[in-house]
Amino acid sequence: MVNFEWFRTFKAIYETGSLTGAAEALFISQPGVSLHLSSLESYVGYKLFDRTSRKMVSTERGKILYNYIQESISKLEEAERHFHKSTEKDVPTISIGMCFETFQFTLESYLPTLPFNVIIKFGEYPEMLADLDGGILDMIVTPHKGDYKGLEYKPFFKERIVVLAGAQTPTEEFNELLKTKNLNQIQTWLKAQTWYGSSGDMEHLRRFWHINFGKRPDFKPNFIVPNMGSIIRCLSDGKGIAVIPDFLSKKERDSGNIKLLWEGYNKIENTLYFGTRKKSIYAEQVGMIQEIFEREMV
Repeated sequence: MVNFEWFRTFKAIYETGSLTGAAEALFISQPGVSLHLSSLESYVGYKLFDRTSRKMVSTERGKILYNYIQESISKLEEAERHFHKSTEKDVPTISIGMCFETFQFTLESYLPTLPFNVIIKFGEYPEMLADLDGGILDMIVTPHKGDYKGLEYKPFFKERIVVLAGAQTPTEEFNELLKTKNLNQIQTWLKAQTWYGSSGDMEHLRRFWHINFGKRPDFKPNFIVPNMGSIIRCLSDGKGIAVIPDFLSKKERDSGNIKLLWEGYNKIENTLYFGTRKKSIYAEQVGMIQEIFEREMV
């Protein structure tokens, strides 16, 4: 009978490219890795790797096997991490899904103060909704509501998508253009500026441009940075503009390092929701997290 650990070891060898790397990743001995691999190769009846002096190179059959098992093994490993009993008695662990910037702005600084363990997951909203419904996550922060019958949503904040500018950006001419409501001249001024964008999310810019100018933006940002937090740091007390949710820059705007350039003639607002299961054994812990968000964002 095949042993699950053989497949886990095979996956580790495939991803690390060596027996040593797999042993380090799995916290087992290298002879143990070799034994698992030879047992699996004997079971399937063919070689899974060609051994070279530097690395383990997957055979074609090995590639087929990896593609077949990789997703299933990853899901089992994730379930193992999620449901593993805490080494500390009576200390619950809750899992929360949200976007990276929301985590940084609200919850990150509070983690050391919480009387329970927290696992944070970043990802796409459809995936987080599915994980919430499936019990992998206990709460999510989302602008989208799904059709899962076992979930409920509590609105707690409206984010506004706006154009922000660094404090050193000359904006007098633009403010005069806004009074004329000449869309062509406003577009021309905006496109002449230094733009920042995020590699993870350009949807805000596309949506803002379409709603206010009736078309997609016909330019690309000058600088693409990892996330919206990076945009805020680049703009702070400098020159340049970007389209991002207004709440992310609250501290910098209060200090005068970033200024609100334009909310648009047609304002864009997204309602943020706490998504939870209707029945949860972690209602108390989830409630504490929600209180932090409401205190920081409302």
